Amino acid sequence: MALPHATSGTVLDLRPLGGKCTTFSSIALIKTPQLEVVRLTMPRGKAMPAHQVPGEITVQCLEGSIAFSIGGQVKTLRAGDMIFVAGNAMHALEALENASALITILLGKSAG
Repeated sequence: MALPHATSGTVLDLRPLGGKCTTFSSIALIKTPQLEVVRLTMPRGKAMPAHQVPGEITVQCLEGSIAFSIGGQVKTLRAGDMIFVAGNAMHALEALENASALITILLGKSAG
């Protein structure tokens, strides 16, 4: 069963999950025609291979640490760090310790 996405005005709890970061999960919190927001949890050593998405994204580390590969460089994201990724930029990530992250993806242009 799919979890319902948040609607306008919904308060989301993004506090650290602590011991619940021991399994990989990717949960879409918000999804509109223009925007998707996902909470990703990754246990230490879990990696997402190199990939790209058409829209611009941000990845904010909420807890733990993540090795984020982009443009031939590896950046370490720790709790409170955020990185911007241009659309179609190849990137990969690996949890250096149990981690969770908030990912925003621009899916399309708004009418504004």
